[in-house]
Amino acid sequence: MSEAITIRAAGVEDVPLIFTFIRELAEYERLAHAVVATVENIRESLFGARPYAECLFASVKDEAVGFALFFHNYSTFLGQPGLYLEDLYVRPSARGKGVGRKLLTQLAQLAVDRGCGRLEWAVLN
Repeated sequence: MSEAITIRAAGVEDVPLIFTFIRELAEYERLAHAVVATVENIRESLFGARPYAECLFASVKDEAVGFALFFHNYSTFLGQPGLYLEDLYVRPSARGKGVGRKLLTQLAQLAVDRGCGRLEWAVLN
């Protein structure tokens, strides 16, 4: 039997963990040198006076094993907002267990709940 995967929204107290996941993703993509973000500007961007993005965590046994960082965009043709998934990352130890699928399913439901006309995501080569 597989272990239960829980999804939760990140809070301001999770900023160091968000930053850790960003660094892990960058290392996985061999782009660690490109990360110029800091804990401070991640905090301001996600939880400051005007939040620009949001983050979900996937956990197994109360341990965060994956994250999805996303933000709203807008379609003039649809006349509706959309969601754009900027980062999706699952730690190697949790891959192949449905964590990524669960995060994507939650994002799709969030898009429906918010009246979005689309959910977009682009991946690196």
